[in-house]
Amino acid sequence: MYRTGTKVVYPTHGVGWIEAIEKKEVAGGLQPFYVVRIIGNGMTILVPTQNAKRVGLRAVIEPSEIPKVLAILKKNDLKISSNWNRRFKDNLERIRTGSLFEVALVLRKLVLLQKERCLSFGEKTMLENVRRLIVSEISHASGIDQEGARALVEQAVGNH
Repeated sequence: MYRTGTKVVYPTHGVGWIEAIEKKEVAGGLQPFYVVRIIGNGMTILVPTQNAKRVGLRAVIEPSEIPKVLAILKKNDLKISSNWNRRFKDNLERIRTGSLFEVALVLRKLVLLQKERCLSFGEKTMLENVRRLIVSEISHASGIDQEGARALVEQAVGNH
């Protein structure tokens, strides 16, 4: 159970905070919902409290976990499927888990792929989205600004 004011991560949307916990009428009964405000774009998402774990709502990573994320971003021995459709689907599933480690793996694979060939429009969009998710969460976890977090990520993936 999260409290109002807690920073959380919603898969595919990034870091937000619990703005409120409200009861809404659903199927004739009152059900508690987290009102999550996404920090990056101001979007509001209602998450039934009992489904929070199932949809992947989680706390922001601990600062001590940042080196593990950066280590994933430096990996070079990754298996990347040559089948575009399978690769895209696999990456999407990883992003939907909500795990920053899985999201980091997607970013690394896409950066490596981009060095070999031109990415499709869908993969370019995915690359920018996962980069934004990682930078945002590292920034919030560590207390450094977005530019500092972006520099850490770019250095790790070798784009400095």
